[in-house]
Amino acid sequence: MSTSAQPHVAFAALRQPGYGMFFLGNAIVMMADNAEHVITYLAIDHTFHRPALGGIAVLAHWLPYLLFANYSGALTDRFDPRRMIQIGLVLFMTCSITWGVLLHFGHLQVWHAVALLTLHGIAGVFWTPAAQVLIQYIVRPQYLQSAVRLAATGRFLGMLTGPVIGNVLLLTLGSSTGILFNALIYLPLLVWLWRAPYGPRFQPTGVAPRPALRGLRDLFETLQIVRRHPQILCMTLLAGGAAFFIGSAYQAQMPRFAADLGGVSLGRAYAALLGADAAGALTAGMLLESLALLKARAGTAIALTLLWCVAIGGFALSHNYLLSLALLFLAGFLELSFNSMAQTLVQLHAPIDHRGRIIGLFVMAGLGLRFFSGISVGLFGELVGVHLSLAASAAGLTLWALWLGWRFRPAQRARPLVA
Repeated sequence: MSTSAQPHVAFAALRQPGYGMFFLGNAIVMMADNAEHVITYLAIDHTFHRPALGGIAVLAHWLPYLLFANYSGALTDRFDPRRMIQIGLVLFMTCSITWGVLLHFGHLQVWHAVALLTLHGIAGVFWTPAAQVLIQYIVRPQYLQSAVRLAATGRFLGMLTGPVIGNVLLLTLGSSTGILFNALIYLPLLVWLWRAPYGPRFQPTGVAPRPALRGLRDLFETLQIVRRHPQILCMTLLAGGAAFFIGSAYQAQMPRFAADLGGVSLGRAYAALLGADAAGALTAGMLLESLALLKARAGTAIALTLLWCVAIGGFALSHNYLLSLALLFLAGFLELSFNSMAQTLVQLHAPIDHRGRIIGLFVMAGLGLRFFSGISVGLFGELVGVHLSLAASAAGLTLWALWLGWRFRPAQRARPLVA
């Protein structure tokens, strides 16, 4: 897994057969996911005028990851990851079509909205761990960091373009027809996966024995396996800490930061702050892939997380609009860098017969624990202000990352993996 004897090839994963379509399909799915959020959140606001439903939308999105991501990973160990992804895509399409029908006939009720938001979160739980597992069947191990980093870049690209597409659909087709059209955007990846020659059944060794599903016992056994692999444990704890303390909660508070900074119109300030974070992540993906920077090591991932804390803390305390834009750009750059590196280390070191379960646990930590960042940043922000709550959360993650750096010193000295 060392890179000393191999020349760097820019965007190496895209040169692997099948990865280009996988990358494009997942980016399009993320775009459709975020386009749907634009339409449904506006429909909820206009129909019910109840701000609490916005909070429920966030909970419904992340709580399924916390409760079911590890179980989804266990299912991926037992069944074809292509079919797991397809189940998630069908659920995404079901949500879009049901939203469209309810909005068209004017029958949308609160319980409909809550049920559909929850189903949308469950669809993500089917899709995310299985997509990460499938990457390892598409690319060779030496190109895994490139593949993971590009996949993360594609997700940020989808997050950046999704709101634009959602607004275009709203303005041109209206909410009901627009979200029905949005359901079609999931089709390309769904169709490609039907015959894509990747997965356990296409391996030279054949299909491995399917492990039994044992509910909570799977979670406890996975935790025991992870404890025996310091690199995996360290990166899972790092991703979980980042999600718990900060996650994406500051993005939900961006309108308040934009209003406090002033200097330009609120709408333009809000859009620019969100765009700076995503643009930083996209730049990281392109630059790191082009120049072969930041080879995967646990110590490097921890150092990048500490720098992310500095950028987020600086943004929280900044009163200058241009400085805030620069810090958010830097934060996006660093977030993609350490997250993709942590995921690469977990996937490369995970034992093949428990890979799905371990990746499911990593997803549960890195995404499911974002549920709690709404408390550390949002609810605490109601008491002391979002600037101070975000700065305090960044300080908490700093202490956590420093402890991980001290606790897992031997794991940080492992040889770097391919960039």
